[in-house]
Amino acid sequence: MRAYVHDYFAMTDALPFPSVVLDPGWGVAHSNPAYDALFGGVGPHPTAMPDDNFLRFVLFHPDAASVLAEHETTWCLPLLAQFAEAYADDESAPGLQDIRREIADDPIMDAAFRLGLPHWIEAVGDAAVHHDGAVRHVRHPDPERGRTSCRLISESPRTLRQFGLRRLTLVLRETEPPAARRGRAHLSVVPAR
Repeated sequence: MRAYVHDYFAMTDALPFPSVVLDPGWGVAHSNPAYDALFGGVGPHPTAMPDDNFLRFVLFHPDAASVLAEHETTWCLPLLAQFAEAYADDESAPGLQDIRREIADDPIMDAAFRLGLPHWIEAVGDAAVHHDGAVRHVRHPDPERGRTSCRLISESPRTLRQFGLRRLTLVLRETEPPAARRGRAHLSVVPAR
């Protein structure tokens, strides 16, 4: 069975898109070179590095918004909602209690978690917690990509799930060319000079 995980990691490495294999507490079990390249420019942090724990990175790293565009609304809140569901299901899952303590230690994050998040989840519905297929934006360090959208693909094949793992892939879309500039606009009833 361990050979399966080894092969799964090898397959993940072959993907051209940023991909990360996560444990139940969002700990990074494996990340591919595209993931490492996307997050490679972030500064150091004692507990919230993207190659250590993806949830902690999103919630607590000061550089997260430099990579994850629309950070609060499309990354922070949805992952906080996903965490809330996981924590409600099993408070003793590895890493979840530590993350909850970190949230409690941050007055703004704790207020958002306890007071604002339940209302947001109710307003948004199922999409607040289940992100497979969601489109989000990132700021890629490669200037040819720059700010681009990505579709989140969340997978947990049965065998991988037996190891308590799941994979998140950010399928980067092609950067859209800027809209062509049009000539100076004028009213159709007023002749152009």
